Amino acid sequence: MPDARTFPSGPSSTKPTRRRQIGLDNFIWLVVLLAGLGIVRSAIATRFDGFTIDEAYHIAAGVSYVRYGDFRINPEHPPLVKLWVGSVVAATGFQLDPLRQFTDKPDERKFTQTSVFQKNDPDSVQRRARAAMFVLNGLLLISLAFALEQVFDARVALGAMLFLVIDPTVAAHWPVVMTDLPVALLSATAIVLATRAFRDWSWTYLVACSLFLGLDLAAKHSAPVVLLTVAVIGTWLAFRRPVLEAGDSRARRLLKLGAVLVGAMTILWGFYFFRYAETRSGQDSFNRPLADKIRDVNTPFYHFVLTEMDATHIVPRAYLWGFADTVHAGMEGRPYPQLIFGKFYIRKGPKYFFPAMIALKLPIGLSALSLLGLIFFFARRLPAEWNFPASVILAAAILFLFVLATGAVYAGIRHALTVVVLLSVFAGLFVERALTSSSRSLRALALSAYLLACASALPVLRPWEYFNQFAGGTENAFKYFDNEGVDLGQRSKEIVAYYRQFLKPAGEMVYVIYWTSDEELKGRGVEFLGRDLQRDLGRLSQPDWSGTIFVAPVSPVASPYWDLTALRDATPNARFGNLVVYQGTFHLPGLAAAALYYYGTRKLYADKPDEAAAEKMLQQSVQLDPNAFFVHIELGNLLLKRGARKEALQAYTDALKYSPEDRLIRQPIEEQVARIARQPLGEISPLRNPGLE
Repeated sequence: MPDARTFPSGPSSTKPTRRRQIGLDNFIWLVVLLAGLGIVRSAIATRFDGFTIDEAYHIAAGVSYVRYGDFRINPEHPPLVKLWVGSVVAATGFQLDPLRQFTDKPDERKFTQTSVFQKNDPDSVQRRARAAMFVLNGLLLISLAFALEQVFDARVALGAMLFLVIDPTVAAHWPVVMTDLPVALLSATAIVLATRAFRDWSWTYLVACSLFLGLDLAAKHSAPVVLLTVAVIGTWLAFRRPVLEAGDSRARRLLKLGAVLVGAMTILWGFYFFRYAETRSGQDSFNRPLADKIRDVNTPFYHFVLTEMDATHIVPRAYLWGFADTVHAGMEGRPYPQLIFGKFYIRKGPKYFFPAMIALKLPIGLSALSLLGLIFFFARRLPAEWNFPASVILAAAILFLFVLATGAVYAGIRHALTVVVLLSVFAGLFVERALTSSSRSLRALALSAYLLACASALPVLRPWEYFNQFAGGTENAFKYFDNEGVDLGQRSKEIVAYYRQFLKPAGEMVYVIYWTSDEELKGRGVEFLGRDLQRDLGRLSQPDWSGTIFVAPVSPVASPYWDLTALRDATPNARFGNLVVYQGTFHLPGLAAAALYYYGTRKLYADKPDEAAAEKMLQQSVQLDPNAFFVHIELGNLLLKRGARKEALQAYTDALKYSPEDRLIRQPIEEQVARIARQPLGEISPLRNPGLE
């Protein structure tokens, strides 16, 4: 925390003298140059990337927002990024069918993915979307640099900006239609501006802080953490800073703080067109009703907060739906096995997961710069007026890590990007100290750290897959980690190219078990197992598979369910980063079970459901591999619906038998088993399948 030097007692010192070593014109040119270099670097490194699994979903949703003024699709994320990209894509041509009522997420995703990959040219859509995101993230990075220049100085800003331009994770996220990088840059900018706004209580900085805080809220549902941080900063300084000027008072400061928060909330409402309902008619048209979405949340405190937000209408309904989804999936966790340091965890991982991910995904040179900046901060070797903003930035980073430690780990580094951006500030602080110091060693150390980071990061194409040497490098990280920060489907174009070159001429059908959708494979002309279920169902249900299989690298550790033992012992025919090609005959009951579950749920949650076909596929899935507990839940729901008490009880009992030792997972199943045993079936609701989250 700041010492007495941070708040000098004299009235003339309330606004510390600016020490601008770099002229404003030069600073502007350097910031624009660095942003341009960052875009060029990212464009080159990611030029072969396909869509992430979420991008088609976001793009089509954004177009629907712009074209129909309707927020029913993809409310999981606030609309800033989707409106930005949707405006560009809609204006330059995009075919989108009229909206309808969707049946849960599988139906909604199929609609959006069909729009992007089959009703439009996906490569054209991707080019336009990438261009829009390069501009958006470039502007946000420049805004952060100007905020840092105002709070610290130009050298700190440029040092932090260079850090972010070099970082592979930032480069990977720069062109993708996802919310992680925008929210990270906006969060950091709002926090930095808050330290200046509540120091001077100047309306210029208060308005700027409110603007970026509002944009942050409109970018991702993690932004309420920043809202809380800004509120605490403002309240603390309203009482901590002495009143030295006429017209100033603690009451006025609190009113100004309130104006900042109200302004931010107003901006959020503006992105929903100042409308509470997601539809113009006011009808609840989500793929799952908001009331059910709130009921999915099991933690009493979270459930209470969501219920009160619903009662007060403090935020638009679509925002609240997405917030409930974020709390349930992001904080309570998804029931998927996550490989962490070579060990599988269900729902949540160890508390040190996110600090470890930052340490392993940042180039070692950049980590060194941040650590040196932190050392200078704790050693009190920064200018006195920088102690407070540096304290706030560090406290915000720690708060984010604390919140992340209580939540799920499936997203990997992308959920910790805000912390990465905040750490870049300490790299900038060290650079500034090195450049203003008379020590050649410090300057050489700063330069060497940047060069080391460049040597590690810049040669890597497909930077989403980057890991530093502490993790065994990019090639070997799959042995220890499996999360969305390792891969999110960007290798789909390699599947298409390999198919067209080697398999299509021979008339061979392929098996694709990878982060890519059936709609994309169909749109790109790939003949794959599952394209025609009537034709392929017999082969899908067989435990022995022959032919060419595309799959992510198989971990040397056995998965809790749907394990691929036969592939673990086989030699790949080809590997493209996090995409591996196997050819031959393999005994893979887990793979068959996974395929049957996937297509069964697609049948069940289709626009026109086929419950009989879905039940048959789910029955076959659990026979091939009973270890996936959520398949039993989905099967139990179907049996409950058609009144088969004995069979439903057995399905839910099996779900409990194979579920992990986790209270949040087991308790709802235990309660459902008890209800089935004693209550009339007509009074029992189906159990939410956590595999859909």
